[in-house]
Amino acid sequence: MNRSASEKLGINGKRRAVGLLGKVTFVLVAVAGISPLYACDIDRSFQHSPDGKKFQVVAFGDSLLDAGTYSPFAKAKFDGGRFTTNPGMIFAQDVACYFGYDLKPAFVGGFGLPLVPAGGLDYAQGGSRVILQPGVNHAASGNPNADFAQQTTIPVKDQLTRYLLVHRRFNSHQLVFINGGANDIFFNLTEAQAAGTAAAQAASETAIAQAATDLANIVGDVLENGATHVVLLNMPDLGMLPQGISNADHGQAFTQISQLFNTTLEGALQQKGIVDKVVVIDAFKFIDGIIANFQANGFSVSNTEMACNLPAQIARAKTLNLNNPTEFGESLFCSPQTFTYAGADQTFMFADTVHPTTHLGSLFAQFVEQQLKAKANPK
Repeated sequence: MNRSASEKLGINGKRRAVGLLGKVTFVLVAVAGISPLYACDIDRSFQHSPDGKKFQVVAFGDSLLDAGTYSPFAKAKFDGGRFTTNPGMIFAQDVACYFGYDLKPAFVGGFGLPLVPAGGLDYAQGGSRVILQPGVNHAASGNPNADFAQQTTIPVKDQLTRYLLVHRRFNSHQLVFINGGANDIFFNLTEAQAAGTAAAQAASETAIAQAATDLANIVGDVLENGATHVVLLNMPDLGMLPQGISNADHGQAFTQISQLFNTTLEGALQQKGIVDKVVVIDAFKFIDGIIANFQANGFSVSNTEMACNLPAQIARAKTLNLNNPTEFGESLFCSPQTFTYAGADQTFMFADTVHPTTHLGSLFAQFVEQQLKAKANPK
């Protein structure tokens, strides 16, 4: 996801022990950062899997799984690098560290830098849609070097193609994470709002439902190419994020479209006969549950404020004479220097209008681990 019509939900985490994985299929899509952003270098306190089980982690998706595609620019200019309260990890890096793997980006670039291979297996990119380009925060087609002038937003389907061109197949020692669709929602709803007609609104809902079906097809392609451990994230409740509740309807429309996406996604997985071959992580339920009990989960601020001082980041962009300075008001460019308060990465739930803080990401990583444990050890 990306902020307002261009925000993506990111997640970070620290390590806790959880149960073992059995012979379950889950698709893990994530992206890692380049040094010094490598997850397992940041937090050495995480615990490894009790039985020493190790997995190589692969990730495909959007900013929730992007661990550093845009880090060269974001780190140099803002001391940022990931869609969270930097230098915190995204949740997939946290899970990867637990299984003995340091999740790093497959490519880095953007913001004027062409994408170059970075040696990792995290193909996810902030702003990416499921199969279509442009994504959110991608430069307009008429701009010079539009492919990398801003965010590169390679679609999830194309991320998988790039992986297969090099690695050919998946193997049983890999954990694959997959997510997507939030940017399709933001993109299509923004276009419908601009058009202002009932027909445009109906067309946007059709396009969003198609994105959910396309995501299920990508999961099927991953399985057909040898993956045996696959984790799929459904759509969080976008209406309960700061961006949603700030709307006139307090997020009702975003909640409904999130439910439409998830219902369509589940139906497509069932129709393809693969719903039992993946671990579907209910991000919608997780977000709503944490918000309802935010203080018990260690937060002092729920979904009403943000840990990152976005106006301060925009002001810095103006000082640096960067084009479109308002686009730098998101968590990708957030660092301790622009936290709303000291320690906000632990006391706030959200870094910006859609992306989780380090603490929320850590809780989500634990939630994912618990789901994997339950799938591997059914009662």
